[in-house]
Amino acid sequence: MQLTAPAKRTTDTAGKTGTTRSTRRTGIHDTDGMAVASFVLGLLGLLVLNVFLGPVAIALAGVALWRGTARRGRALLGLGLGVADLLVLVAFMSADNTMSWSL
Repeated sequence: MQLTAPAKRTTDTAGKTGTTRSTRRTGIHDTDGMAVASFVLGLLGLLVLNVFLGPVAIALAGVALWRGTARRGRALLGLGLGVADLLVLVAFMSADNTMSWSL
């Protein structure tokens, strides 16, 4: 996955070559990847490492939604699963009366 396009060598109006113009591509494909990653990490966080994967899934989903992803449903599912990760963590922590949980 390429986040930025390579710099292109252009010719200016006087005929001189050597000026570089870099274009930045933060297109829809980047946000689609963030939406899918938030969904996968949120789903995985229900099983393991929910204290880390939950907030990461929430952050990725938020950025994908903010940038206007085409996979809005997938980003919303990632956001919901990230919140569910943290709720599962709180439920297990309150059941064990400790700051961590284990199976």
